Amino acid sequence: MFSRHPKGLIPAALANMGERFGYYIMNAVLLLFLVSKFGLSDGTAGIIYAVFYFGIYVLSLVGGIIADRTQNYNKTIQGGLIIMSVGYICLSLPLFSSNLTGGSDWWFILIFTCLSLLLIAFGNGLFKGNLQAIVGKMYDELEAEAAKKGEDELRIAREKRDSGFQIFYVFINIGGLIAPFVAPLLRQWWLKAHDFLYNADMPELCHRFLNNSLTYTNKDGELVDLTQKFTETSQEVLCNGNVIADPTTFCTDYLHVFNQGIHYSFIASVAAMLLSLIIFVVTKHKFPQPAKKEAAVVATYTEEEKVAMAKEIKQRLAALCAVLGIAIFFWLSFHQNGQSLSVFARDFISTDSVAPEIWQALNPFFVIVLTPLIMWLFSMLAEAGKSISTPRKIAIGMAIAGCAYLFLMIISALNHYPSGDEFRKMNAEQMAANGLSKEGPWVLFVTYFFLTVAELFISPLGLSFVSKVAPRHMVGLCQGLWLGATAIGNLFIWVGPVMYNAWPIQYCWAVFFAICLISMGVMLGMVKWLEKVTK
Repeated sequence: MFSRHPKGLIPAALANMGERFGYYIMNAVLLLFLVSKFGLSDGTAGIIYAVFYFGIYVLSLVGGIIADRTQNYNKTIQGGLIIMSVGYICLSLPLFSSNLTGGSDWWFILIFTCLSLLLIAFGNGLFKGNLQAIVGKMYDELEAEAAKKGEDELRIAREKRDSGFQIFYVFINIGGLIAPFVAPLLRQWWLKAHDFLYNADMPELCHRFLNNSLTYTNKDGELVDLTQKFTETSQEVLCNGNVIADPTTFCTDYLHVFNQGIHYSFIASVAAMLLSLIIFVVTKHKFPQPAKKEAAVVATYTEEEKVAMAKEIKQRLAALCAVLGIAIFFWLSFHQNGQSLSVFARDFISTDSVAPEIWQALNPFFVIVLTPLIMWLFSMLAEAGKSISTPRKIAIGMAIAGCAYLFLMIISALNHYPSGDEFRKMNAEQMAANGLSKEGPWVLFVTYFFLTVAELFISPLGLSFVSKVAPRHMVGLCQGLWLGATAIGNLFIWVGPVMYNAWPIQYCWAVFFAICLISMGVMLGMVKWLEKVTK
């Protein structure tokens, strides 16, 4: 698997793995943390999450421009790791408002949290795309050396680029596999140390109790009292089994301890950032730096040559923009794993004592397991002379992503699931009366299987595609453009929780299914042109 790849690939992948481990600790709990700490609705928390995700990727475009102009990729990447560390340190501070339901200090802490996320996003922008640009440069050099040895060697070297980015992607997901367990387990340990147990429903019930909103009007216009549900649930989270004397004190204490445990888990993110920084600094001498554009060389070209070069660059950038358009819709659908799929796991999946955030580990688990199989499949097809082009692989990936949402749509329709908001407000008797019940964890396994296979056909191969078509003096910018397209998709991921809580959830999944299906059709329509440009 690792033979004949550049020597710098594994050190770069290890540096990226450490950063991704720290990032995914925070990312796994971010949406539900905003809900539990500030009492925000899923939709409002989803908007903050989406803007943060947008910032991460759009700032990668800024990071690419900075690195291209300074031609100092190493310092740009190091600066990004340091800035991210500061952001995680800020998040780890257990700051709490004296008023859990509002007030000036409540707003200050919310703004402080958002500014911490901004630091993380900016640091990530300096780091992410530029490290990928360096990996692309490794394969440029590998192909240049192979070209000196003949066409056969060049063909083998070109085949290595896609598999190299897949290897790079596996290391990202090793960090992502472990990270989702860290914050929930530390939170549960902290709760138990204070005589509480974890319950996913409890933060919302506590906030609603403090807001005097434990009653609501159901779809039939009837006023339903959830005080009994609160009483029953609150007894389930007491380790010592004592009767609650003062519900207000209980709610305040539970929320304080619950969120304090999450704050402390971000210390692990700080440690991961520092480890990634050490790995990068120690091994950076192995990394090539994308070359400067030589002004003197340009002056020797004829006018015809300049026109031809400009035409080629325009074609390459047009092909890049076409694929970026498809990437927007893929990431809009895929990154529901931190949005509507997280709240779906919380509300509609019977996972007993397993925190809903932990189910996000299924995606990196499948990446690690499936990547060697998919690499083997692509290699066998290449050896048989039936290679699948990168643009065609991306189209296939969109079809597979559509299968995930088609599956969820069928499951939700068969179970007659209402909106998430309506379902959460039902107690056991109301669920039984409506013939509703939670599904088993197998639904999440199937969903994440499809989404992960789609991801392996799109994300690492998209990075490889960018490195192929990018003009050599614009590699950082073009990798930033790929991440910028991801940013636009992420900016709109908040629509997932909004649809999920407003409609019967089968319609939410139907929207994402349609997006994937249309994107696949558009990509297939462009395949021949894209294949011609990348030859």
